[in-house]
Amino acid sequence: MFKKLCFILVILLSLTPAFAGKDKNAVQIKGSDTMVNLGQAWAEKYMQENPDEFVAVTGGGSGTGLSSLISGTCDIAMSSRNIKDKEIALAKQKGVDPYEVKVALDGLAVVVNPKNPISKMTIDQLAQVFTGKISNWKELGGQDSKIVVLSREVNSGTHVYFKEHVLRKNDPASQEEFAPSALMLSSSQAIADEVAGNPAAIGYYGMGYISSKQKAVQVAKDNNSEYVAPSIDNVVKGRYPISRPLFVYTNDQPQGLVKKFVDFCLSKEGQDIVLKTDFVPVK
Repeated sequence: MFKKLCFILVILLSLTPAFAGKDKNAVQIKGSDTMVNLGQAWAEKYMQENPDEFVAVTGGGSGTGLSSLISGTCDIAMSSRNIKDKEIALAKQKGVDPYEVKVALDGLAVVVNPKNPISKMTIDQLAQVFTGKISNWKELGGQDSKIVVLSREVNSGTHVYFKEHVLRKNDPASQEEFAPSALMLSSSQAIADEVAGNPAAIGYYGMGYISSKQKAVQVAKDNNSEYVAPSIDNVVKGRYPISRPLFVYTNDQPQGLVKKFVDFCLSKEGQDIVLKTDFVPVK
């Protein structure tokens, strides 16, 4: 009940015009849909510990968050990409000095059933499997069985990231989509459960869901690159190819309540929440 009330409070506060940056006891956060659940988890815990302070978190995308920061309608922008030069230039014109803080890392594991003999795949092979161009495990040296492709639903930031960085290989002109036969599941746990019980299945999710009931595939950028397992260490070192940093941006170095909240995100407690929401801590 308390959790539900917190989220209702977050929504109500985000709809209050006077809230954005004007209430010294309130912080408005907007941006990356990939990070919105993490942001809400941070906000919920922060407000439990600071009941006289309010944090509103809304999504809309990294670009929306950065645009809101530039226009002065939010205090913190969440972004799953670096701010662009043209955004910095626009911010400078408006007297805003974007300050970048890396708060988490995003590493996605590709998983199969432990009975599946396949343990290594390249990004290109993954793209072909998830788009349906490769539809039988024997094409990859596995058993003669149809591949069951699992994905998060289209409203998931994880779905979008995997499509952009694996299926489309970071090519803005690419129109690749998940195979029509792909099963869109509502949660990472649902994918984990299906992979655990289906020897022909393949799916992806945050590394926090990996267990002995699934086998994480080692991934290589191409045929000439090393195969790397999804682990916190490999993500931190930038070796695992399906990973990226996640940022928050503020106007100049954080001060006051904004600094207090950002410091909380980077604290051990805040970084524990990062791990619990399937991301990788930066500390």
